[in-house]
Amino acid sequence: MRQLLAKLAFGTNKNNLDKNELKFVKELADKNILTYKDELKFPKDIVVGVVDRTRSGLCFLESLTSKTDKDIPINKRDSTFLEDDDLIIAKIEHIKGRVLAKTIMVVQKSTPYTVVLITKKGKNVKVTELKSGKELELPVKPKALLALPDNVVLKLDNMTKNPVEVLGLITDPFVDEKISLGIYGRHDEFEKKCLDEAEAFGKVVDKSMYPNRIDLTALPFCTIDPIDAKDFDDAIYFDCDTNELYVAIADVSEYVTAFSSLDEEAKFRGFSVYLPHKSIPMLPRNLSENICSLNERVDRLTFTFKMKINPETLEVEGYDLFESVINSKRRYHYDEIDEFLDGRLARDETDETTLKWLLPLNELTVKLKEKRLKKGFNFTGDEIRMTLDNEQNIISTKIETQTRSHSLIEDCMLLANICSAQYFDYGIFRCHDKPSKQKIKYMIDDLASIGFHIKPTSNIHAMIEEIQSQTLGTGLEKYVDKLIIQSQQKAVYQSVNIGHFGLGFDRYSHFTSPIRRYSDLILHRLLKSIIKKDEKQQNFVLRDIDAVTMEVSTLEREAARVEWDFKDRKFARWAEKNIGNKFRAIVENIDETGDKDTIVRIEDEIKGARVFVPPAHTALFEEVEIKITEVSIQDAKVYGRII
Repeated sequence: MRQLLAKLAFGTNKNNLDKNELKFVKELADKNILTYKDELKFPKDIVVGVVDRTRSGLCFLESLTSKTDKDIPINKRDSTFLEDDDLIIAKIEHIKGRVLAKTIMVVQKSTPYTVVLITKKGKNVKVTELKSGKELELPVKPKALLALPDNVVLKLDNMTKNPVEVLGLITDPFVDEKISLGIYGRHDEFEKKCLDEAEAFGKVVDKSMYPNRIDLTALPFCTIDPIDAKDFDDAIYFDCDTNELYVAIADVSEYVTAFSSLDEEAKFRGFSVYLPHKSIPMLPRNLSENICSLNERVDRLTFTFKMKINPETLEVEGYDLFESVINSKRRYHYDEIDEFLDGRLARDETDETTLKWLLPLNELTVKLKEKRLKKGFNFTGDEIRMTLDNEQNIISTKIETQTRSHSLIEDCMLLANICSAQYFDYGIFRCHDKPSKQKIKYMIDDLASIGFHIKPTSNIHAMIEEIQSQTLGTGLEKYVDKLIIQSQQKAVYQSVNIGHFGLGFDRYSHFTSPIRRYSDLILHRLLKSIIKKDEKQQNFVLRDIDAVTMEVSTLEREAARVEWDFKDRKFARWAEKNIGNKFRAIVENIDETGDKDTIVRIEDEIKGARVFVPPAHTALFEEVEIKITEVSIQDAKVYGRII
């Protein structure tokens, strides 16, 4: 539905809509919300978007289109029935010099379901929505609610508010996964028709059935991934004699075709979700972990870039894109490759063959990265890797660091992504706009508060390099990098290219992960239509591409929210066992007005837990000692005080 509304915002043709979409459009026309002509499009004063509801109850409208200002205040009367992330159609009104959005129609609730907690005290029953913290009234007899266990978590139909599933008890750590998925409208299981389609492809590729594909099975490709990875999108090989880099990507588009059940489900999910203990794939596992995955010592279909790199200028002098078949000779993980780069000897003949081309490739990618960073940026990451025990409780956390093997693969993938964006001017680009002046000002003010005085300049790249230079060796590098990242725009998918500011690329797209990103699958379909000169297929892929890119961008953010919410819930359970204990922490966010809690992040044996503490006289990024005083498992929040 979100994608349909985006189509109507940009303007679309009746021929691009199916029967159900046409029926809905006719209903809108009957209500005079849009004109039902050859081109279907909302009037200029109609905005479609998603509700952003604050904790205080105020609502704002985030437009689905970039053509309309975001964060439009919504009429206060509408806040009585609107919920966070509801999809609405609104009319822009000008009242006493203010621009307000008046809700015309709630098209779709934020998710199909609401997750609530039932708590009982005597004969009183309290129903609390876990996402917003609001109390709800259910169309259920009190006697039926009293019959339920205390602290039970229910999933409700969002339109009727009737219970549809008992998820478990809030006291049970195993319920966290169901809560995080339920809050954001996700599910783990695939319908039978999807599983049947996936199973129909079997488990073996017979390359003789693909005579038109280039046979690369004799080349010593390998994959390099995290040690716990199960889906392998990409494999690489470097020909040292010709300086040609091969980046072979799983050819998902061969199996997942438009309008199939697999495609509809992949379009709904958008992205795979990665939780500490499991992945929730975009595609059924027979595809994502088997027939599409570039597993070791088996033939697999790939969509491959062959790029000739000048070792002196470090420029890609030529590239070719083609359908192929490969046979990855070994599945390596990052730690193994790092050991080889540190001088470890080959274990067998396969290692020897791989290292003959991998070590020279590493030398080349080091130079490529140095060149790339003259226009792009290198930020210190702080992604938390969480390990859980069999009872779904935290054992440990650690900060993921990028090693040489990560950089090697990253720069290979970046080259393929850059080349993929050269084939079209209108399609699906990965874009990252430069920071706004206002956000730059906020960043400079924050830096000044911790003793780094930066003079703003029009050369943003040089200014950020100066900031990183000043903070080098202070121990604050990763925190200042986070400030810089927060000052920047979000990377999004767009149909028209504006470049990628963070990476320093003029043109860029996402080509290398079609098993886990729907954006890449769309791009593969587009590129195939281009290299095969199939104009009809190209037009089909590009129909309503503006709406598609915005939908994919939204799905990317939602997948990330599931992952963050789950980790917050695990941190809350850990903190509950540590009430009264003291921990080292870093001040991460200070409310200048003093009205809101200060946010600190624990940097102790356990790392990454956010703790809300009363406002105190502290500086941004100051190291403090805190005591955990209270935990809300239902809100996934940890409270404490600085001591």
